[in-house]
Amino acid sequence: MPVREEVARALSGAERVVLAVSGGCDSMVLLHAAAAAARPRIAAVATFDHGTGAAATRAAARVVRAARALGLPVRTARAARGLRGEAAWREARWRFLRGVAGELDARVATAHTQDDQAETVILRVLRGSGARGLAGLYAGSDVLRPLLASTRAEVEAYARAHGVRFTDDPSNASRAHLRNRIRLDLRPALERVAPGFSREMLALARRAAALRGEVDAVIDATLEIRRENGVLSVARAGLLRYDENGLSLLWPAVAARAGIALDRRGLARLVALTREGRAGARIQLAGGYEALLHREQVLLRRARAAPEEARALRIGTQPVALGAFRIRRAAAADGSLWSADLPVDAALSVRAWRPGDRMTPAGADGPRRVKRLLRDAGIDAARRAGWPVVLAGAEIAWIPGVRRVQAAAARSGRPLVTLCCERIDDR
Repeated sequence: MPVREEVARALSGAERVVLAVSGGCDSMVLLHAAAAAARPRIAAVATFDHGTGAAATRAAARVVRAARALGLPVRTARAARGLRGEAAWREARWRFLRGVAGELDARVATAHTQDDQAETVILRVLRGSGARGLAGLYAGSDVLRPLLASTRAEVEAYARAHGVRFTDDPSNASRAHLRNRIRLDLRPALERVAPGFSREMLALARRAAALRGEVDAVIDATLEIRRENGVLSVARAGLLRYDENGLSLLWPAVAARAGIALDRRGLARLVALTREGRAGARIQLAGGYEALLHREQVLLRRARAAPEEARALRIGTQPVALGAFRIRRAAAADGSLWSADLPVDAALSVRAWRPGDRMTPAGADGPRRVKRLLRDAGIDAARRAGWPVVLAGAEIAWIPGVRRVQAAAARSGRPLVTLCCERIDDR
């Protein structure tokens, strides 16, 4: 299908789009074709200067001029000083693009071509990606890629035929970047040795994308998954229906729903935890995440470092932060276990729970272990390490969200202060 018609078809399903335009040939063709075929859908043209030199700045300026000449709104941004490396540039660029799209209630459209997809799949093969990763740009996404069915040669032919002006980025010829070495050296060599190799890579990616869809359907039909306060919880019983190979297919897709990318080592450890782990077992995953077995659930979440707790923090008139929590004064108690009335004339302080802590909660006939109270409240071993306890003098008077001592108000005439505990980190 001709480039312009393909762009029109791809953009027809979106009410509003933000065109990601770098100033190179592919993206300037996208801008030209979209302006001709789908102008009412263009919410903005967005260009990001990576700050890599004069060529990048000229390319961004070209995009601004072209967009304004077409009467289209344009948004620009420049990478922060000192940003280095493809991964850092990509992250900054996508943060900008998604920010613009979110502000305009639109979807991002990029100029990735069929050749970009072939190079992506080869790159994933070199890095040992599993079936999920081999889908590359064919994987389901909210990002639109109107040129994905077009080859780079077809896009360049469109540019020549329509006089589309663009800026060549000299970094595209640098073999310092792995993708460029794949484009300039490895892929042509593979095509010479095995003609049709790129076509086979694209077919592999389509099969991988289809498998992703099938795996997601299995997950929806057979697994009980919840996500709350940044924690993804999966019922272990459903997972144990599958053998090691099945779990190796399912877990990457499940983890992706929490924004976690599993590496090979992490996947193997997670499969072993699911099949053989005991309650309370915990493993570390890449990217600062962890997995934990708790009450027949496998929990995935961002790992929290236990706060330093060599001393208790005094509670005064200003809020006090302890790890993921903040204690502050309030006008009145809200009736939940996240607030408490405590004697104002006591030395109030907060620290993290320690093994061996005890308190006498309201209604109890004697001291109870704080560890047991936390466990009964459903607070797993990992979170217990940083859970706050509030002391009146040397005695624990309140475990926020869990238990309180007998109400201080029972002591006639003793002035009280209302404290409230709130989460400041709900990842």
